[in-house]
Amino acid sequence: MGMGEESRDRIAQRAARELKDGMVVNLGIGIPTRVADFIPDGVRIVFHAENGILGAGPSPAAGEEDPFLCNAGGFPVTVIDGASYCDSAIAFAMIRRGGIDVTILGALEVSESGDLANWIVPGKRVAGIGGAMELAQKAKKVIVLMNHLNHKGESKIRKQCVLPLTATACVDMIITEMAVIEVMPGAGLILREVMSPYTVEDVVRSTEAALTVPETVGYIP
Repeated sequence: MGMGEESRDRIAQRAARELKDGMVVNLGIGIPTRVADFIPDGVRIVFHAENGILGAGPSPAAGEEDPFLCNAGGFPVTVIDGASYCDSAIAFAMIRRGGIDVTILGALEVSESGDLANWIVPGKRVAGIGGAMELAQKAKKVIVLMNHLNHKGESKIRKQCVLPLTATACVDMIITEMAVIEVMPGAGLILREVMSPYTVEDVVRSTEAALTVPETVGYIP
């Protein structure tokens, strides 16, 4: 099912609230790239890109793009003061060493134990897994941004993923156009917030995985 620009921006804006001053953060392709545009004033985030940028900034204004400056998805970016450049081998070494505080990724499916499938639909041609496997395994916190339902109207938050996995038990938080869901080791999925115009019942109905609903659930107007 499609998602409007406003919903995508609301998801990115909510994800930006998880970022704290001084963090090193990697953004995946799709909705995650929008997060850089919603960092609150006074919060300095160092964005990391696998193609070798440490210190990427928000998207450039129309007409001000630098053709030699892009993120790992090939989209134009800016850089902040103090940004540095390296080759991809060093950029991946930063990931594998555990130097990334938060990675924000898109997904095809997430399971109730936090397994992530986000790189291939069998039989379809794709660019490859990229850095998703390393990021999912090695980042200190993994946040997934995605539609709650797929194009068939089926839940993307499943009891078990049916698509090939990127990594197991790696996701810490899921943010969709409907809800904010926390993945708790040993406790499964906890519904933390519901986005308007949806209700708790809407979220539970649209989630195949088991979902714990606490007494108090936040509401995002």
